[in-house]
Amino acid sequence: MNDVIADSITRIRNAAGRRKESAKLVYSKTVEAILSVLAAKGYIASYKTDEADTRRYIDVFLKYDDSGRSVISEIKRVSKSGRRVYRSASQIKKFKHGHGTIIITTSKGVLSNDDAHNLNVGGEVLCTVW
Repeated sequence: MNDVIADSITRIRNAAGRRKESAKLVYSKTVEAILSVLAAKGYIASYKTDEADTRRYIDVFLKYDDSGRSVISEIKRVSKSGRRVYRSASQIKKFKHGHGTIIITTSKGVLSNDDAHNLNVGGEVLCTVW
C-alpha cells in the first residue's frame, strides 16, 4: 500500500456504502488528523486508536441520518502521489455552496477549508467531503 490516505478514504467510502457501523483503518498521523476534521465537521460519529499485534489501527464509527443514509455523500482524494494539488489562501473557497468540506494540509496542520481561509494559509488539498 503506497497511499495510506487514499486507502483510508476508500475504506470509509466502502463501509458507508455497505452501511457498516465502523471501519478499521491503518494508523497514520495524517489520517488521524483528517479524522479529527471529519469528526469536528460532523461527518463521522467518532474514532479511536487501537493497537493489535504490534500494529496500530484506527476504528472509525460512521454516522447515519434518521432514514439510514450515510452523512457522507461523497469523499474523494484530490491530491495523489502522481499529481499533487496545491491551493493558496486566496484560492480556498466554499465547497458545494458551503455544504461540503475541503481538507487541506498546511503549515498549521491539517485543516478544513473554513479554518484555512480564516487563518489565511494555503497548502496541499488532501480530499473533499460532502
